[in-house]
Amino acid sequence: RVAAAVEAVAAGAGAGAGAGEYRNAYRRQLLALSRRIRLLGPFVEELRERRRGEGEGEEEERALAPLAAALEAALALLRLGREGSRISLVLERDSVMKKFQGVILQLEQALCDIPYNELDISDEVREQVELVHAQLKRAKERIDMPDDEFYNDLLSVYDKNYDPSAELAILGRLSEKLHLMTITDLTQESLALHEMVASGGGQDPGEHIEKMSMLLKKIKDFVQTQNPDMGPPMASRVLDSNGDSRPITIPDEFRCPISLELMKDPVIVSTGQTYERACIEKWIASGHHTCPTTQQKMSTSALTPNYVLRSLISQWCETNGMEPPKRSTQPNKPTPACSSSERANIDALLSKLCSPDTEEQRSAAAELRLLAKRNANNRICIAEAGAIPLLLSLLSSSDLRTQEHAVTALLNLSIHEDNKASIISSGAVPSIVHVLKNGSMEARENAAATLFSLSVIDEYKVTIGGMGAIPALVVLLGEGSQRGKKDAAAALFNLCIYQGNKGRAIRAGLVPLIMGLVTNPTGALMDEAMAILSILSSHPEGKAAIGAAEPVPVLVEMIGSGTPRNRENAAAVMLHLCSGEHHLVHLARAQECGIMVPLRELALNGTDRGKRKAVQLLERMSRFLVQQQEEQESQSQASAQVPPQATPEQVPENDIPEQLDSPASQYPMVV
Repeated sequence: RVAAAVEAVAAGAGAGAGAGEYRNAYRRQLLALSRRIRLLGPFVEELRERRRGEGEGEEEERALAPLAAALEAALALLRLGREGSRISLVLERDSVMKKFQGVILQLEQALCDIPYNELDISDEVREQVELVHAQLKRAKERIDMPDDEFYNDLLSVYDKNYDPSAELAILGRLSEKLHLMTITDLTQESLALHEMVASGGGQDPGEHIEKMSMLLKKIKDFVQTQNPDMGPPMASRVLDSNGDSRPITIPDEFRCPISLELMKDPVIVSTGQTYERACIEKWIASGHHTCPTTQQKMSTSALTPNYVLRSLISQWCETNGMEPPKRSTQPNKPTPACSSSERANIDALLSKLCSPDTEEQRSAAAELRLLAKRNANNRICIAEAGAIPLLLSLLSSSDLRTQEHAVTALLNLSIHEDNKASIISSGAVPSIVHVLKNGSMEARENAAATLFSLSVIDEYKVTIGGMGAIPALVVLLGEGSQRGKKDAAAALFNLCIYQGNKGRAIRAGLVPLIMGLVTNPTGALMDEAMAILSILSSHPEGKAAIGAAEPVPVLVEMIGSGTPRNRENAAAVMLHLCSGEHHLVHLARAQECGIMVPLRELALNGTDRGKRKAVQLLERMSRFLVQQQEEQESQSQASAQVPPQATPEQVPENDIPEQLDSPASQYPMVV
């Protein structure tokens, strides 16, 4: 069934996205495979959208079956890379590399036969899938084996066939290349070996497992001798552009002060210091009430996510070619959520929300708004007390201040990940959209911000887009305050990541508003506008609407003088326009505006994405210019062969047009 194939693709993209660190000799190969599977995510989304609208067909089922099988094999290999014994993976390198080659060949063949036109896949997504296909074609032609010295070192210790005087040097190399440098790594390897024994069904583990266990013990003894505290190394290693391993120092501000490791889920305690969530929770659970760094007494055990630092860490990882750290899928909740007196106060406020007295409702909603803003513990406690349905009921209140306090309280509650699901499952979206349309300006701003917060979860993008939120957000973008416009733009960008919402936004009139922001002399919301324009240009309706607004001059100017991110987005929009129905018109206009010079500069000095888009645009422009030159030469030759019929003096005056046509006059104009 097509459904089964689509779900296999979805599982593949999900596993790739959550792969985390592959700390073994095949890290580079596993990360490359994981990355390629992640790139199929937009393809999955479009297949899902098609399945919702048109159902399945036998031809589609047959076309996608090889891809489903290939992805299942890839996922099995990724699981082996995450969970398998690092020592065993190297000792069995021939078998492991055959698996890599088999998976790559299977994926490449499956992608080769995809009927894009029959599946109605967009140009942008098709280009992305073809990029993966091209990478796989190159990968199947080379065998990237772990280095021989590494393999021989491991084999010599495994077989006890080495010079005793060289033992420490060999163990040092093995511990580094196997990523067995900390107690966590060594424990994980030990568990993997135990799992190999368990999978044998209770049979004698044999000499192979015993030798590997002895080898692991030697490495553990060496690491403990070298580092009695078993602390993590102060530098990580990444692969440079040539594929060579190089050390890189992690900035101190990105390390947890307790573990000294790169933080995955940084949180702020009451003293203002930031720690890794798991480490500080363990510290608090051990009975400590002081901040580990400052030794100040912590006034509360509340932990506030440090979203800014988390974002900076992710950006630093991407810049340095490292896999960004992944948080646990189910982070531990702060304990306890709140004291008995705090819970009693919240319960009293919830009782007031149910009061027939408007003044009591207003004051209770205002206080809950402030409590939810204060810290994560309050957000958990307020939601667990049952506040969400009561606050939702106040969104239809005729008292605008009560309505404003209620929607802002929901916004503050939605910051906590678990509360997002509770808000959506309570049927909140229609009521939030009602406030977005009819509330005070501050209430509308906070309703837009709430939708943005909820739309961080991919499945909620679909829910929110299908309940009328997008037209209301477009209206706020057009007539709201500066803050309201910013909140609306952020929510629209998030929602339009989902392909099905792009058409809704375009039909709601988003493109003219965005073009107005792009051409605004003040530059207000320029970054947001260009990001949205880039997303909408991948949709056929969006491409047509953007093309009708004569965007080429401003896009060419943006490519030449915008910020790095805006330059790449402008190039992305131009590339879509030059791939559409009126591509010749846009190419001619781009030539008139002098696009070649800024494109060449972007291809040399832009962001990675900007460089790719610039190179693709340069190729299209070059083909267009060659075609133009050939047409001109052909016309010149034809004119030379035709004898002149009349001299200029013989041309009747009434045959001379009053105004000559120019390429610019053929360009679509906004009326």
